Amino acid sequence: QVQLEESGGGVVQPGGSLKLSCVASGQTAAIAAMSWYRHPAGKPRQLQLVDSINSGGRITYHDSVKGRFTISSDFAADTIWLQMDALNPEDTAVYLCTAQRYLADYWGRGTQVTVSS
Repeated sequence: QVQLEESGGGVVQPGGSLKLSCVASGQTAAIAAMSWYRHPAGKPRQLQLVDSINSGGRITYHDSVKGRFTISSDFAADTIWLQMDALNPEDTAVYLCTAQRYLADYWGRGTQVTVSS
């Protein structure tokens, strides 16, 4: 089993920045990739892939965050980060961290990000 814990969410004004962190624990050996997803505000059934990074460093960004969000990782420390800049109200969501290990996906509980003036 892999446990994931996100942190760094909060309330920020439009145009502001936040940095999210996700730390994996448990059976973390052989984690192949880690990703950030989000449930947009008012759309709890919608799940968007935000950013994803694998152990080889390959990165995938959602079109809506390209140029604004930056994912980084330290797989040796089982940690990923999401630097979010130029935030806008449409970025308001619960952000969840996931990890892929062999054929299983593991999820954190999420951290709330609210962008509001």
